[in-house]
Amino acid sequence: MSNPLSDFLGVHATALPLREQRMQLIASNLSNADTPHYKAKDLNFQAALENAAAASAPLQSTDARHLNGLNLPPQIYERAGVQPSLDGNTVDADVERAAYGRAALEYRASLSFIESKVRGMLTAITGQ
Repeated sequence: MSNPLSDFLGVHATALPLREQRMQLIASNLSNADTPHYKAKDLNFQAALENAAAASAPLQSTDARHLNGLNLPPQIYERAGVQPSLDGNTVDADVERAAYGRAALEYRASLSFIESKVRGMLTAITGQ
């Protein structure tokens, strides 16, 4: 069953919470930059988006064997460090700050698209 609001907003309705989750993971990495044995985590955005799309619109098949090979990668994974520290921490603050900046830009782009769609809907409703 489809959601009319999600249909109207397109992929951005699904992407926005996933982008927020990724930003939280990156912020967590930055806050644990000095924690011994902490492994940097990231979100496989493409896999998470595919899983969310599959959950909202389950695949249909004519034979049970059609989906046997479907094996999506895990959404959250440990990112290998460029230069791990001696205490086993794999967080590189420069890499994390760059990743956070890009994630924030992507989040804002999705948010701007949603704002534009809602503004267009309000214009259609009010006629102004």
